[in-house]
Amino acid sequence: MFSLTKSPAKGTLFGALLTGAVVLAPAHAETIDVAIIGEADTFDPMMSTKDVVSIVTQHFVETLYTFDSGWNIAPLLATDLPTISEDGKTYAISIREGVAFHDGSTMDADDVVASLDRWLEVSPRGKGVADRVAGFEATGSHEVTITMNEPYSPLLSLLAFSNSAAVVYPEEIIGDTIDTIVGTGPYMIAEHVPDQYLQLVRFDGYSSRSEPSDGAAGARTQVPDEIRFVPVPDANTRVESLLAGEVAFADGLPVESLARLESSDTADPILLKPFGWPIFAINHKDGLLTDRTKRQALQAALPIDDMLFAAFGDDDFFIVDGPMYPEGWVWRSDAGTDMFNQNDQARAAELLQSVGYDGTPLRILTSRQYEFHFKMAEVAKVALEAAGFEVHMDVVDWATLGQRRNDPALWDIYITHSPFLPEPALTSLYSRTSRLGWSNPDKDAILAAFTTETDSGTRRELFAQLQNQVFEDVGFIKIGGFNALMGAAKGLDGVTATPWPFFWNAQVN
Repeated sequence: MFSLTKSPAKGTLFGALLTGAVVLAPAHAETIDVAIIGEADTFDPMMSTKDVVSIVTQHFVETLYTFDSGWNIAPLLATDLPTISEDGKTYAISIREGVAFHDGSTMDADDVVASLDRWLEVSPRGKGVADRVAGFEATGSHEVTITMNEPYSPLLSLLAFSNSAAVVYPEEIIGDTIDTIVGTGPYMIAEHVPDQYLQLVRFDGYSSRSEPSDGAAGARTQVPDEIRFVPVPDANTRVESLLAGEVAFADGLPVESLARLESSDTADPILLKPFGWPIFAINHKDGLLTDRTKRQALQAALPIDDMLFAAFGDDDFFIVDGPMYPEGWVWRSDAGTDMFNQNDQARAAELLQSVGYDGTPLRILTSRQYEFHFKMAEVAKVALEAAGFEVHMDVVDWATLGQRRNDPALWDIYITHSPFLPEPALTSLYSRTSRLGWSNPDKDAILAAFTTETDSGTRRELFAQLQNQVFEDVGFIKIGGFNALMGAAKGLDGVTATPWPFFWNAQVN
């Protein structure tokens, strides 16, 4: 069921979906159609930290490790967890034999080494760890040894993450850019019509793990013949498409649709609670906010309560909460949170006057494809103007935002969000090599100590110091916490409730 059309090259229903028309499609039991928030602007996940890229690409490329349903690290292309030397600097990783790439070649250690070398060079997360890595070496046809310059406690989490991912490609296609993606995943790309659909088909040569499915770990059973990702930028259109039975799953739904989904005969809500945190990402490389006092004025002026209420409307969907992690997480700390949610435009004005602010526009880059981003920006603009900032809103589609945020000359703030991640170092914003470029001697030293330390208690203490730096130096601004709404067709089974949903085990009963 839930196919938009059996022959996407001939049909017009994808276009109808994009324009909001409601069209019931013929049933096709072996196809799963998924409405996502927009076009994945790359199918090479090394290059992107966008969730929409992670959601799509995890179906056709794979990493050495992954996460199970409890966020524990589990082997994927590796045979098992690595053997780690006593000094914490050497990781011996056995990789699975007989794993085929989509081009028919077979994965070996040379492919893994070439892919990891490229990851260090091109991936935002890889670049963040590059100075810690002494090298990757094929120490057998199916064994890779990673040597670190110093212990690095988040390494396995980085190798397991599907976002800015350390995926494995055939050595022969490795380059600065990869035009034709060749992976080991359960599905492979059959057709891509930009802004209409990405069609994935089952890879018949796939080598699944044999363990029971558990989150992203274990067996990937390739239940659907075909998975199609349909970019639907308008959130309300995603809702209507799900309710009309045109898609089996829809991501990024507005909170206002919860009641309709709860009362629907065709769909069910999926509420991820807690999900994550909206972020005002700050440009430390160029422009107005390279000045710390102006960053402090920005932080002082923002009315977090009002921004969250405008964004979500229902306090069941948000929490005005300063710590970087919610209640119940081991990383939670109150360090620095006295500077959260000041909502003090007069104080912000004083700070601006103290540094002779000259009216240079504060450029906020945002998109309406995540409508809550835009709504937060609107409220922030009013408060910032009351504090004396001249504010310019640059409202673009999500793909364009992804491009523009890579050029520090084009923005001062861009608005994004992140799920709560099991390892803080997975949040690239802390790294001086991220697109924010946040760096100061105290923060950099704390981060280095945090990622080198292996004792869990000491790591928690160091993370509290790192969080304090976020507030003191205004590295970036957390705008509270929020819950996320997705939706699934009634009878859709095999889809784990996760920020990055996957569909290799999905079926409609």
